[in-house]
Formats: sequence, C-alpha cells, structure tokens
Amino acid sequence: MSKDWSSAALGRLIRELDVDPDAGLSNREAEARLSRFGPNELVTKPPISPWRLFLHQFQDFMVLVLLGTVVISVLLGEHLDAAAISAILLLNAVLGFVQEYRAERSLEMLNKLAGDHCRVLRDGQKTVLDVSHLVPGDIILLEPGDRVPADARLWESQLLSVDESNLTGESVPSSKDEKFLGDERTPLGDRRNMVFKGTLVTRGFAKAVVTATGMETEIGRIAHLLQEKGDTETPLQRRLQQLGKVLVLVCAAIVAVVFAAGVRQGLPPYKMFMVAVTLAVAAIPEGLPAVVTIALSVGVQRMSRQNAIIRQLPAVETLGCATVICSDKTGTLTVNQMEVQQVWTARGLFGESGLKVDPELQDDLWWSAAVGALCTKAEAYPDGRVFGDPTEVALLRLAERAGLSQRQLRKSLREVRGIPFSSERKRMSVVVQAGRDYTVLVKGAPDVVLPRCTHILVGTEVVRLTPDLRREAQVVLDAMADQALRVLAAAFKPWGPQLPPEEQWEQGLILAGLLGMIDPPRPEAAAAVQAARLGGVRTIMVTGDHKKTAAAIAERIGLLTPQASGVLTGSEWEALTDRQQREAIKTTAVFARVAPAHKLSIVRALQANGEIVAMTGDGVNDAPAVKEAHIGVAMGIQGTDVTREASDMVLLDDNFGTIIMAVREGRGIYDNIRKFIRYLLG
Repeated sequence: MSKDWSSAALGRLIRELDVDPDAGLSNREAEARLSRFGPNELVTKPPISPWRLFLHQFQDFMVLVLLGTVVISVLLGEHLDAAAISAILLLNAVLGFVQEYRAERSLEMLNKLAGDHCRVLRDGQKTVLDVSHLVPGDIILLEPGDRVPADARLWESQLLSVDESNLTGESVPSSKDEKFLGDERTPLGDRRNMVFKGTLVTRGFAKAVVTATGMETEIGRIAHLLQEKGDTETPLQRRLQQLGKVLVLVCAAIVAVVFAAGVRQGLPPYKMFMVAVTLAVAAIPEGLPAVVTIALSVGVQRMSRQNAIIRQLPAVETLGCATVICSDKTGTLTVNQMEVQQVWTARGLFGESGLKVDPELQDDLWWSAAVGALCTKAEAYPDGRVFGDPTEVALLRLAERAGLSQRQLRKSLREVRGIPFSSERKRMSVVVQAGRDYTVLVKGAPDVVLPRCTHILVGTEVVRLTPDLRREAQVVLDAMADQALRVLAAAFKPWGPQLPPEEQWEQGLILAGLLGMIDPPRPEAAAAVQAARLGGVRTIMVTGDHKKTAAAIAERIGLLTPQASGVLTGSEWEALTDRQQREAIKTTAVFARVAPAHKLSIVRALQANGEIVAMTGDGVNDAPAVKEAHIGVAMGIQGTDVTREASDMVLLDDNFGTIIMAVREGRGIYDNIRKFIRYLLG
C-alpha cells in the first residue's frame, strides 16, 4: 500500500481498494484485510533490557582501560585508588544509562499522535472503531478536532483545513480539495487531496478512503528513519578513544622496558613485573573521567540559566566543535506568526508599523482594516488573545493595532449573512447591517477579487477603477510576490436597505486595498547568523515552506553569501547522486519544500564532508534528522514530544540566538577540557 495515491484518479483508487464509498467495507472483508496488513500501529524495535543498556556504558575503550587499572590496583593492594576509579566509572555509567534510556522514548511518542478511536463506515453503518483496527479501503469520517487516524485520500470534503505542522513543519493549516490531482513529484505539503495520520483537522468535514496504515503511513516512514540512527561519537569521545589507545601502548612499553632492564640486571622477574605494572598504572590519568564529567556538568548548569537545556552531557562539547547549523525556518529564524507588513491603497504603500486609522473617517485604510476585522472567523478577546486561522489572525491584529476594535465594529456593523471561504471560491464574504443599510465585505485572492471590482477608494472618494489603476495594482502585487508576501484583497459594496440575491453580492465591488503578509524574521535572527559566521559556523535553512518564501527570509537575515547562495527544493536535491549532493551542499544556503527523508540525507551529506552538524527542529518531521545530527536541538515552546525526546538540547525560548550562545559556551568548555587533559598528562 506504499503507492502515491495523490496522483491516482478516484475511480482507479476505488477499484484497486475494492470499496463502496457509500457503504464502506464489510466487517468480514475488514477482518481479512486486518490479517493481511496488520494493525494500524507504529512498530518499534524490541526495547533493550535495562541491564544490557547499563553494561553498554562500559564498552568505551578508555573505560575498559580504567577497568583494567582497577583490577591491577586491587592486585597491587591499592584498594583506595581502585575504589575511587570504580566510583567515577559507576557515576559515568549511571549518567549514560539514564540519558540513553530517556532518548529511546522518541519512538514511543509517535504512537500517541493518533487518537484512540475514529468514525468509519462499515456495512453501510456509521460506527466508532479503535484506530488500530483500521485497514486500507476503510471509509473514515472527519470533523474539526479529529486526529487523522491513517493516511487517506479525500472522497468528499467541505471547507476542510488540516494542521500538518507535525509532518511539514509549517504552522499555517493546509486547505484541502478532493478534486486536486498531483503527480509523484508533488511535495507532501502540496498534496491537497490527501490527509495524513497524526495530523489535526482544524476546520470543515470530510469523507476519505484509507490508503495506508501503520508503518506504511508517512508518519510510519518517520518511525523507520528514527530506527536507522546509529551511534555517533562526539569529537571529544573520538580523541579520548585515541588517547586511550596511546596510553595502552605507552604503558605496555613501560612494562616491557622496566621488566627487561630489571631482569637483565639479575633482579627477580616477578618483582620486576610488579614494579613495571605499578609504574604503568601510575602513568594512567585515572582522574580524567571525573574531570570531563565535572566540566560538562558545570557547562550544563551555565547553559540552563541561558534557556538551553542539555539532555546529553557529551552534547556540551559537541556544540563547541559545530561547524554547520541546519535550522528550521518557522519559529526559529522567524517569529512563527503571520503579520501584515504592507498595505496598498490608491494613495500609496503603507508600512504596518505606520498604519493608523481614524475611527471616524471611513477612508481606504479604514475599510482595508475593517474588512480584515469583520470578514473573518478569527476572534479577538478582551484580554488580548486572538484565535483563528493564522492569516485571519494577522488581519485582525492589524486592525486592532491600527485602532479598530473588532468588538466595537460589530456593534455598529452587525453580521447578518455570509458566504464562507472555499478553495474553489478563493474568497470570503459577509453581509453587515448598519441601521437599515446592508454592506457586503469581501476578502480573498487578488486574482479573484480584483476582476469583480469596478471602483476603488481614494481616501474617502469612490472613483472608477481605470486600466491605469489596475496596472498600478498589478505592479504592487508583483513587488509583494517578489518579497514572498501572501497578499489578500479587501473590497466592499454598499447595497442600501434592499439586499439583492446572493449571486449579485460580489458584483461591482469597491476595492479598498491590498494587504501583504508574511511570517517575519525574529529581530535577533540576522545578528545571530552574522555572529555564527564570524565564529566559523555556517548556517543552512532547511524548511518545508515554498522556495520563494524561504529565499526571501534568507535574504532578509543575511543567510545568502557569495560563497553559499544556492536555494534547492527537496525534489531537486533528491534528483542528485550522493556525490553530487556532497558537492552541492557546499554552496547551498537554503533547502525548501523538504520531506523528513530529505532532511536526514542533508545531515548525512554534511557529515560525509567532515562537518560537525547541529540540527534544529520542532515537528515530528524533524525528529529523524535531529537524532542523526551530531547535536540535535529541539524547540521547547513549539516542539513536539517526539522531537524533544530525540534531541540532545532543548531551547526554552525557541531562539536561534540561544544556539549561538551555546556554541560559544561549548567551545569554552572544550578548551578547558583540553587544558585539563594536558595538565593531567604533564
């Protein structure tokens, strides 16, 4: 069932899955398919027993050397030394055991993303079913608040929007359309005729045909990727391994030379052997593990006071060695909140920060803001909270900051009727009433709203929308598109006391303005990127967002440089060979429309080039790459439990600048450890 069902015609889908969309599967057929495909659950590796996990902590070469030292110390009667070294080794083993045991929970968290029950059609009847009993071909019914129980192709939908941030990393809900037909190269976030296991229905209703369950779902593929993670040694661990081998050779040489010299002089062999071994043991820096552990622990405490929580002790020094940071865009480099940045009216272009509206003067700016505040499903509450679709929330916040209160507007302009937004209409309309007079407010895509406009507001004056004004509006639209702004047109139509039939509401509209919005960069992002560059650390943006949007944000924060200015999509990256990927990544600064497997391969390509990689993430889609990187960084505010459990470090403030601070701290700790080692070996 691993086909790309988003590109299949519905007729073929129904034939191949052998299901009646109006009746669903029969219970007998469902039981047969359950035996064939297995339960709709994510399969994890058998858990490692605690004892095996604990004993695994003693496999490090340097630890084995020190264990040998303990044995020899006991034989030599140095029981105090043996006890001290044993205590240090036991402490290290306990710390390592706790960290590894906790990290393995990342796979368990994936199963919690789907609900326990779902509504399905079986034998023509609606029934509530345990999610684990779903099979390919089942007809599921979805409504707001539902967790999608399996990957499914839409059969019917009504105003359906789904929060797919778990899979795509983008916070704006995806509008769905059962009529959409993609191809095999369509990115996951653009498959508008599909819904995926573990995502959340935020609006609308749907009937869908299950196409994949369990490990065959998109989230199941992420589970596979999480299980592929191998052990990655930190730079310090590698150097300590090398140091351990050198110490063994040195100690062996000491034993051989002293033993041979003593025997040649006629001394008893046994006595000379014990003397040689004593000297060899003395040459081993048994305090080294304690020094490393204490230095790392102190670093953990200092970082925690600056909003960086370290979950794995070795991550502290790895940060200091990082050469590349792969950062998500949304919420890390940007504020994770859509904001209106530009408003255009016939009087010119206004920046959001300078937009002030006179509540008594109903001019073009007033109407642009009022349409956003009233033609919406978003709600503003007295305590300042705003809830709704991120785009509508941005419009509502614009009106509130400009001086227009949604509550006050609704008192004077009472909503009486409306036509909701849909992917086919690309616009939303509401009818408001002031006294006896009706006015239609329209908000939507400019390519749909502008052709319905015959007039435009210039200040408070209504004038005809001439070809010159249309061309001017198009120039502004093109400029906003170049800046990757999402643009909506705001229009209205006064109808007086007689409201015409619904099909005439949106005719002869008056254009108020164009509103351009984007999820803007965090204020400190540009400075943090520059600080990383000055410190020899390269930053790469890896996002599920569109190529133009990602490139625009990258340019605004100074991510694009003459040495690395490339922008690649996930499909373009996937088309390259392994060798081509290793070359391309040297000059690429931005990866857009990437899937979880792409993120993982990006990390591996950087590692193959000898880079020490830090990877940030918040959604489930980031977890495999976060776990694979030398240092995985999860977001504490926006991050999911899956990603936090897969990470080495958690940012309490979701701030990219905090990572740069942690890198500086890690470098200081790494340098201190090196100084300690030189001192102990001196």
